[in-house]
Amino acid sequence: MKSLFDTEAYSEIENRLGQLSENSERQWGTMDAAQMLAHCQKPFEIALGKMTMKRPNLVMRIIFKRMKPMLYNDNLWKPNIPTGQEFKITDARDFSKEKENLSKIAAEFHGERNRSSWAPHPGFGKFTNEQWGQMQYKHLDHHFRQFGV
Repeated sequence: MKSLFDTEAYSEIENRLGQLSENSERQWGTMDAAQMLAHCQKPFEIALGKMTMKRPNLVMRIIFKRMKPMLYNDNLWKPNIPTGQEFKITDARDFSKEKENLSKIAAEFHGERNRSSWAPHPGFGKFTNEQWGQMQYKHLDHHFRQFGV
């Protein structure tokens, strides 16, 4: 799996982000392009300690534990996978602003590529540096495929 900590994969993501336009049509789901860009910032905010979320209950933690490897393995995510409530974006967003914000926070995350330790994810627990990079790449790839870029 590619990692957003790898310079080549990071450049690929930035190029694909540049290809995205306000008129890019979604292939699945309900978010428009601006909402998707806002949504994609949330996992970065969690990783970088800019967003907190409530720790899930025991049943959800068990489910998350089983799902965790799917976040960073080599298999593509299927269309229409469920989104956590904290990550749903339903209000109107400014495309240009959200595109710029995603580019900035992705660059900030990429800049942490040599970081040796990360706070545990509130739902999934600990990730290695490699897993954080893979997970972030995989999430962006999923949504960029959603919009054909």
